[in-house]
Amino acid sequence: MKECVLTADKITALTSDIYEMTLRGDVGANRPGQFANISVPGKYLRRPISVADFGGDYITLVFRNTGAGTGTDIMSRAEVGDTFDVLTGLGNGYNLLASGKNPWLFGGGVGTPPIYALAKALTEMGIKPTVALGFNSKSDIFYLDRFRALGTELLVATVDGSYGQRGFVTSLIGSSVPSYYYACGPLPMLRAVKSTVGDVGEMSFEERMGCGFGVCVGCTWNTKSGARRVCRDGPVFKTGEIIWKD
Repeated sequence: MKECVLTADKITALTSDIYEMTLRGDVGANRPGQFANISVPGKYLRRPISVADFGGDYITLVFRNTGAGTGTDIMSRAEVGDTFDVLTGLGNGYNLLASGKNPWLFGGGVGTPPIYALAKALTEMGIKPTVALGFNSKSDIFYLDRFRALGTELLVATVDGSYGQRGFVTSLIGSSVPSYYYACGPLPMLRAVKSTVGDVGEMSFEERMGCGFGVCVGCTWNTKSGARRVCRDGPVFKTGEIIWKD
């Protein structure tokens, strides 16, 4: 974990409510699947945001504007040159060495950004994953061009059938069941992937957080190894370890 003051370099609207913000400065070490916790002016608690891309002097965050006056609304209206206090390199990321030769990467909605960071890292290792993305509608889609630029096999589903295959992300699997997978998205999607493919993978979970680094224990999940904090022990867990909440 590193606390740093970063400067907004670029803020872009990807859809009507999804925004991308690139921050520059000494971001410290990051791995795919980790997250950042950003302090927003006028708000007491930091906002945990998944990391879409990172390098030695930049970090790219993608987030949904959840409504007028919220922290993410304030972030979406930031201007180039604004500074933010950010905790980077938080949590445990994906285990890249467990992937095998052709892992599947499942992303849903705002769970897509960390899947892009993972796909980029695996591609740089010489691994070509199959990426399966799910969205509600064509108007919600973003980042397809980024995945295509990596040369990954890309499959897309929309619930209303307005783009790609009609249905949920699990409808993209077909008869070829992945031998290993990584997933990030809403809880119903994660449940569906687990039910369809089994426990041979890793999943990134979202949870409300107070501190973001394991002190307040407000984001605890039950696992077969006992209670685990999403912010510190996760957000990535092996699927077989999860005890699912009702």
